[in-house]
Amino acid sequence: MDIEKIVSRVDHTLLAQTATWEEIKKLCEEGINYKTASVCIPPVFVKEAAAFLEERLPVCTVVGFPNGYSTTDSKLFETENALKNGADEIDMVIHVGAVKVEDYDCILNEIKNIKKICGKKILKVIIESCLLSREEKIKMCEIVTAARADYIKTSTGFSTGGATVQDIKLFAEHVGKNVKIKAAGGIRTLEDAQTFIELGCSRLGTSSIVRILKAEEWRGY
Repeated sequence: MDIEKIVSRVDHTLLAQTATWEEIKKLCEEGINYKTASVCIPPVFVKEAAAFLEERLPVCTVVGFPNGYSTTDSKLFETENALKNGADEIDMVIHVGAVKVEDYDCILNEIKNIKKICGKKILKVIIESCLLSREEKIKMCEIVTAARADYIKTSTGFSTGGATVQDIKLFAEHVGKNVKIKAAGGIRTLEDAQTFIELGCSRLGTSSIVRILKAEEWRGY
């Protein structure tokens, strides 16, 4: 098992409603020490985290989180504000209700507009796959590709389920070649992480991997 490869793909995450700056600061320190891909944190802490990190690690934050049903204008403002405060990556949540009524133009245009604001900064699109049918997931792969987002992401971790092997396989079959995959929700072991990477994930959203590595048996990896 390639531990360094696993850690380098982890968005070290803390999105709990009860999160405090001291906890976020500790998350940032862990991210630096273990060389994670980024820290994924609530928008309210982005400015402090960016100042603390001083570009030693990318800052990822969330938009329209966790339900996705805020207005597009609200999501655009959140994105602009996060980038202004120092965010390097945006994980946005789609409006799942729009999927259910097949209002695909709404979703496509929203992602396009947010990506336009992001520019060269990374945009990941959370489709909350646990709430979608197989056909809806395939359609979201097509839309995320057409909108030129950088990633499709499985889950917020706040709904009825997280990443599954079946979903990652489906994404890998249907997203465009320029869209990467992020698995999030329920990744609790190194074996889970390894499996998702082998299936094609470029990022993993989890807080568990660093916690495992901090245990005695993984020190000095």
